[in-house]
Amino acid sequence: QVQLVESGGGLVQAGGSLRLSCKASGNFISIVKMGWYRQAPGKQRELVAEIITHGRSTYSEAVKGRFTISRDYTRNVVLLQMNSLKPEDSATYYCNADLRQSTPEYFYVQEWWGLGMQVTVSS
Repeated sequence: QVQLVESGGGLVQAGGSLRLSCKASGNFISIVKMGWYRQAPGKQRELVAEIITHGRSTYSEAVKGRFTISRDYTRNVVLLQMNSLKPEDSATYYCNADLRQSTPEYFYVQEWWGLGMQVTVSS
């Protein structure tokens, strides 16, 4: 079984910063990619940022220049440093990971989600 355990969410004033952390644990061989999505009330879940194994990262236009994603490869952790936060960044943030796993017969990649945590930015 696999778990993605998130931490770091909360309430912050506009212009402030938060750092989100997500640790992957359990039965998997390696991490293909890890990242963060968010979902605000009444809106679809959207990609915030993701980072693949060799360090290449992708950001949504809404957060580019304000958020930075990074990985701790030794601890299977992905971090999201969020600076200059705006009220429109308020949402439930979900950790996401594509993990390489195996059966006795073959390898496969499975997508996993964390439970989500609230980030609220007050104006």
